[in-house]
Amino acid sequence: MDRFSELNAFCAVATSSGFSAAGRLLGLVPSTVARLVDGLEARLGAPLLNRSTRQVTLTEAGTEYFVRAQAILASLEEADAAAGSAHSGPQGLLRVSAPVAFTRLYIAPHLAELQLRHPRLELELMVSDALSDMVGEAIDVAIRIGAANSQPDLVARPLAGHRRIVCASPAYLERCGTPQVPADLLRHECLRFAYTSLLRRPGWRFLKDGETLEIAVRGRLIANSSDVLRQAALDGAGVALLPDWLVSADVEDGRLAALLADFESNPGPMDVGVFAVYQPSRRGSGKVRAFVDFIAERLKDSCGIGCP
Repeated sequence: MDRFSELNAFCAVATSSGFSAAGRLLGLVPSTVARLVDGLEARLGAPLLNRSTRQVTLTEAGTEYFVRAQAILASLEEADAAAGSAHSGPQGLLRVSAPVAFTRLYIAPHLAELQLRHPRLELELMVSDALSDMVGEAIDVAIRIGAANSQPDLVARPLAGHRRIVCASPAYLERCGTPQVPADLLRHECLRFAYTSLLRRPGWRFLKDGETLEIAVRGRLIANSSDVLRQAALDGAGVALLPDWLVSADVEDGRLAALLADFESNPGPMDVGVFAVYQPSRRGSGKVRAFVDFIAERLKDSCGIGCP
């Protein structure tokens, strides 16, 4: 019995939520995929999938088995890649998740160079400000900004420093006044980031002389994109709290003004850096190491990002 084909078929069905879609991924007819999954379930003596005419979902046993099966397939892929990369460099598919603004500024401009350096590496880049599910989405490596400790089961490699700047456009400040202390923000329109429930905070934090202040800022715009908040700040919509690597050029050119310079903005362990995170099983992966090393080099060459 070809257990590898069974695992591959099951994971494809679980990922794509259907036999037809899984067949397209694997280059097989749906009946062959179904036969492989049926054989796997018969061998295990447990149903892994809930089948209906409208959708295919995982059973409780199937969910647990899917996580383990993905890890097995990933290990086999890494073994193949390691054997090949010993002579030809990193190769195979690498799935990467990264935030939108960070990708626009520090990953997208260097993708052509990455392809030239590692011609056998196939990159699938998923760009989102949402916190990715490393296991469920089969992510090999994710770029995280100030949130590495939210999932302590992952390996986190620091890539760059990170701090946040309170800022607003000159037009907004002329119209609404300039806050002098954090409490003044309560009288201003604040542009807030829509954190996930895992990272949600009640307000903006400030540190001065060892004292931490928490300000429950208010405002009519909440967005899960730093790019959207930056543009709103540039357009005079309010006061924003944004990463230095995103707005440092705007501040230098006078499009935005940095505020409350005497206070450290949002101090804490979740705001200390830019990280590449991956599962411990990927620690020895040549393609993960190649990508992370490449991005680390590009960040070190960049200006205004606070690289260590």
